[in-house]
Amino acid sequence: MNFASKALRDVTFFPLWLDHPDAPNVEPQLIGHASADLLIVGGGFTGLWAAILAKEAQPERDVMLIEAGKVAYGASGRPGGVVSTSIMHGLRNAERLFPEDIAELERLGQENLRGFRDTLSRHKIDAEECWGGELTVAVGDRHVDDLRAECDLHNKYGHKAEFLDAEALKSQIISPIFSAGCWNRDLSGTVHPARLAWGLKHAARALGVRLHEMTPMQSVERDKGILKVMTHDGSIKARKILLATNAFAAGDRRIKSRVVGIRDRIIATQPLTDEQLDRIGWRNRQGIYDTRTQLNYMRLTRDNRMTFGGRLTYYYDGTSNTDPAGERVVQPYLRLAEAFHRTFPQLDDVQFTHAWSGPIALTTRMAVHFQSYQDGDMIWAGGYSGFGVSTSRFGARVGLAKLDQEDLPELNMSFATSMPGRIPPEPLRWLGAKITLHALDTADEKGGWRHTWLRLVEAMGFPLT
Repeated sequence: MNFASKALRDVTFFPLWLDHPDAPNVEPQLIGHASADLLIVGGGFTGLWAAILAKEAQPERDVMLIEAGKVAYGASGRPGGVVSTSIMHGLRNAERLFPEDIAELERLGQENLRGFRDTLSRHKIDAEECWGGELTVAVGDRHVDDLRAECDLHNKYGHKAEFLDAEALKSQIISPIFSAGCWNRDLSGTVHPARLAWGLKHAARALGVRLHEMTPMQSVERDKGILKVMTHDGSIKARKILLATNAFAAGDRRIKSRVVGIRDRIIATQPLTDEQLDRIGWRNRQGIYDTRTQLNYMRLTRDNRMTFGGRLTYYYDGTSNTDPAGERVVQPYLRLAEAFHRTFPQLDDVQFTHAWSGPIALTTRMAVHFQSYQDGDMIWAGGYSGFGVSTSRFGARVGLAKLDQEDLPELNMSFATSMPGRIPPEPLRWLGAKITLHALDTADEKGGWRHTWLRLVEAMGFPLT
């Protein structure tokens, strides 16, 4: 039996983060009719941040949040939990999209992280946060020059980034395939995603937000000038609605014309012993991304487990299935476990305890955007493309300002006044996603037509390589 099969032999197909004794009780579903000044649809990070920001700004505002399932059991309880200062999916993506605004976007991203951390402190939220920074590592020599340039770009825009050559990198993380690193030390780090969501839920309720779980939105219409949302067992009249449905794109069928839902996979080890930790170094516990075409990312938890993510895939079954049956078997995680073994062959004695996947809202922009419906009284905020753990706070803040027509300078910037490109409908969407993800899977090893296809996809707006 090879490493991957052996290490995954006794795995549980459930997110590590949600397998936790501190999971709060579920709030009662909405039964009957209600009203609110502001209705937030979606109990993930965007919705929870919006609820807190709205009540802190206007304590007298009547805010209700509804969640189709349980808070954190959708996308927000499933990511790697790396927290970044970037609000545009990285500096290079910001430079590609909005070169005229990049300095201000970086300032806003750092301001967003300070607000993020301040909220955790003020509301006494224990998200198991660790502020060791972000570390991007080059896999192979051909990525070293690009990584050095990225490090210079970070320093140009007010970060404290350190370039690490192969020898210096070994003092931070030991892997035979890592050839250089860029360590952005300031503000960023890692959190426990579910504990973050549960802490935000508690803070929202303490501020007076009315919260109903197991309350899916079914439709919305105007009723005598007021918006009326129908749920499974009731209805809500509201003056304003923020759709915080991200990858699930609920609220209006047109949202999906610019958003495609893909899935990302993660595996988690048993707690590493001190001796195992010594084999890999990693004493500063940074959140790490690598430069592979199908990138991998990794971090340590408070109890010294390593989570290792990557291996994008695409599902379309006409539903918002959180846990497709095809993701609850070993086979989809074998290549991810093999990538782990190539990265850390010195950890050939570990076992994986949890394996899961989660939805990501991908757009041609690879960054947050806003869609307006119902004459501007209903705004969708999302499309973080994998950077939602911290950017969701920014998306919630700007989405609320757009909804309330505030005089906020950010609303005049290009990211808030423009939209990502449209994505073809099914079945072209399914076909294009399958070809692209196969090309990403095999480009580093086999090259050929795959690089040509990926360049074509990039020309259409997706920054893949």
